[in-house]
Amino acid sequence: MPISVRRSLVAGLSTSLLLAATGCGAGATTAWSSADLKPAPAAQRLDKVCPATVVVQADWEPEAEHGPVYNLVGPGYTVDTDKKRVTGPLVIGGKDTGVKIQVRAGGSAVGFQSPASQMYVDQSITLGMVTTDSAIQAAGKQPVTAVAALMKKSPQVLMWDPKTHPDWQTVADIGKSGAKVVYRDGEIFAPMLVSKGLIKKSQLDGSYDSAPSRFVADPSIAQQGFATAEPYIYEHEVAAWKKPVKFQLMADVGYTVYPQALSVRTGALKKLSPCLKKLVPVIQQSAADFAAAPDTAVTLIDDIVEQYGTSWVYSKGTGQYAAKEMVKLGILGNEADGSIASFDEKRVTDSLKTFGPILTESGVKIPAGLSADDLATNAFIDTTIGMK
Repeated sequence: MPISVRRSLVAGLSTSLLLAATGCGAGATTAWSSADLKPAPAAQRLDKVCPATVVVQADWEPEAEHGPVYNLVGPGYTVDTDKKRVTGPLVIGGKDTGVKIQVRAGGSAVGFQSPASQMYVDQSITLGMVTTDSAIQAAGKQPVTAVAALMKKSPQVLMWDPKTHPDWQTVADIGKSGAKVVYRDGEIFAPMLVSKGLIKKSQLDGSYDSAPSRFVADPSIAQQGFATAEPYIYEHEVAAWKKPVKFQLMADVGYTVYPQALSVRTGALKKLSPCLKKLVPVIQQSAADFAAAPDTAVTLIDDIVEQYGTSWVYSKGTGQYAAKEMVKLGILGNEADGSIASFDEKRVTDSLKTFGPILTESGVKIPAGLSADDLATNAFIDTTIGMK
């Protein structure tokens, strides 16, 4: 069963290039100069402990959910439009950490392969964005350990038309109604909903193709989506709809995963530890900075989406909406210990208990004795860094 947290490719408006760029060779462009960057404080200098270029493999095309990572890309960045990669000085608080960062797009750029598989194909990748259920699935042959949570909880939702269903308030209401639940075949939240008794198996319709046409033509259905995209896109960018939708987060009904958690190959954890001790707090600070002021990262995302020129449609308006909703809905936020990007071990354990049996039933071989400690660690988290 393929597991993914993929943004729906719904109809939207094409973005415009907002950053001045000049050519710098085949398939690449560059933005403004980095010559005036000041060095970061010693505690945030990475040049003596990290790779010269910290490579991050995204799980999907550029989007605001990746904002804390794109927020690390400083001025003077270059865009490889052939390989769909952006590279620039790794900055924090506008200051140079002494190394570069390269963020590689997922999705079509890597033939829709998972970040875990890419990390084992190309060991120059330092971090990959791997959701907890995907890490469980990969544990047998491509084990990864999450070191920083890119988001506190998943933005995955089931959405519906409030006019057609004024009585629906929760996923449980959808289950009681008998209405079809349209989702992309392979998404693990669907059998989870059935296993929890929230949705009947007969309601599941795995034919979702990411287009809004089915929902527009038949608003009696419930449909998968993301709280950070579809509510804005359907109301503002889908010409045949142009009205609000309602939704419930899957995180509220048992989808306890940490989405797109920044992970390393488990076997490389010890070797990378000196780097991670300094890098992870920098990532934490970037996440807090992005939550407070997302415009720089959203503008960069808008720029590279335009430059990549793929079929991925993602407007700046969607990015701005997503950044605000992530904070509003607690998708991006502090854990119970007050720190950002940390993991709740009980939640990771709950994910293993919930999704392990579902994956096993689908034919995935999960290593005996796999534990939350194998899947995620707080060893590098600075508990003093959090959102204000």
